[in-house]
Amino acid sequence: MRQAPLPDFLVIGHATRDLLPDGWTIGGTVSYASITARNLGKKAAVVTCASDDLPLAEFLRGIEIFRASSSTTTTFQNIYSGGTRIQFIREVAPKITPAHIPPPWRRTPVVLIGPVAMEVDEAVVDLFPESLVGVTPQGWMRCWDNSGAVRYRVWEEAPRILPRVKVLILSEEDVRGDLKIAEEYAGLVEILVLTQAERGATLYWKGEREHFPARPAELVDPTGAGDVFAAAFLIRLHETGDPRRAARFANAVASFSVEAPGTGGIPDRRTVEEWMVKNGWE
Repeated sequence: MRQAPLPDFLVIGHATRDLLPDGWTIGGTVSYASITARNLGKKAAVVTCASDDLPLAEFLRGIEIFRASSSTTTTFQNIYSGGTRIQFIREVAPKITPAHIPPPWRRTPVVLIGPVAMEVDEAVVDLFPESLVGVTPQGWMRCWDNSGAVRYRVWEEAPRILPRVKVLILSEEDVRGDLKIAEEYAGLVEILVLTQAERGATLYWKGEREHFPARPAELVDPTGAGDVFAAAFLIRLHETGDPRRAARFANAVASFSVEAPGTGGIPDRRTVEEWMVKNGWE
């Protein structure tokens, strides 16, 4: 890999191929979060593992990419029946280990660890002693059977991992609506944010809980909104040191992102800041 300036924001996890009725699109936390960081004016980078036929450079323009060699790309398919969704995982790329993280990138100021399919070795969390490290744990909270059907799993590793990072960002869906799980995790990590779709987000910090409403949005596509929120929250937290300001900013960024398909709605910083000033959010 050629030498490059140190990134401002690094996200780690599998880029995915998400199957659609008429084709496929790119997915994964690394995709949505890195594009968010780029659009907010940061030099973004990703560490991922995917086959060479996944056109990452085309989708992630302007983003530094370290791709671990693989013959497969993690692939998801959603099948709807009787008003319910069953998610299947069709292929899984190999794990991402400490050996895959370029040594210079271990000094990146802001790091998001975003597994989607149990693919990030937990030892990776210890590689960034000088960084603001956040986690979106959905990929550590799912498993699948022999048919590929995805189901919830208890995150048994949480008591080990959470004291080693600063921020945990997860959704109500991740905990299946059980707020007791979020409260348990909040006791293990310095900052926890529970995202609640169109209702906004709840911040757990210093033993207190505070809710932040969402910006009203015209919903077109909610895919990736949690990853957009996570990237925006970590970036603003690093800039200000204030989780409350970060929560308001991330709510605004994520709300814009759902107003267009795929990554097309992820806004630039000027759009977000102008709206926040106009509406008294900053």
